[in-house]
Amino acid sequence: MDSPSPFCYNAAVKKEKQPAVKDPNARRVVITNRRARHEYQIQETYDAGIALVGAEVKSVRAGQASLQEAFCRIEDGEVWLHNMHVSPYERGTRWNVEPRRPRKLLLHRREIDRLRGQLEQKGLALVPLSLYFQRGYAKLELGLGRGKKLYDKREDIARRDVEREQRRALAARE
Repeated sequence: MDSPSPFCYNAAVKKEKQPAVKDPNARRVVITNRRARHEYQIQETYDAGIALVGAEVKSVRAGQASLQEAFCRIEDGEVWLHNMHVSPYERGTRWNVEPRRPRKLLLHRREIDRLRGQLEQKGLALVPLSLYFQRGYAKLELGLGRGKKLYDKREDIARRDVEREQRRALAARE
């Protein structure tokens, strides 16, 4: 009896797929700074808004930005992101801004004060980890981290190699 019975209601009704409901608080990561996690041991992370102007938002949405050489500083009670490259928007007008201009980060005052106190400790740095969109706003994930020594980096690489070999061995068994 391969075909369903004509009297069975469930067999005749096709199940329609429900449209996927998008979570409004979901993050859409556009750019990550992979090198930051390799160079620094991240102790805390902060989420900050970023002040972009004009067509910079369109360039960032298209992934035309780089955090590779970017760093953060606290100047006059404000947090600034320096050296982040945002390519000029290809369809932009003459109002495109300088690609490597400093950009203001938006944090609460108590977060800035807390960061300032922690950055005064020797060896801590504020590094950008990723740039993402949440509810239509561009946000930057910042990491408060301590620079790794060369032997720390080698240990991380060796640990990743061992994990990779274990995954390969398990996959070969299956």
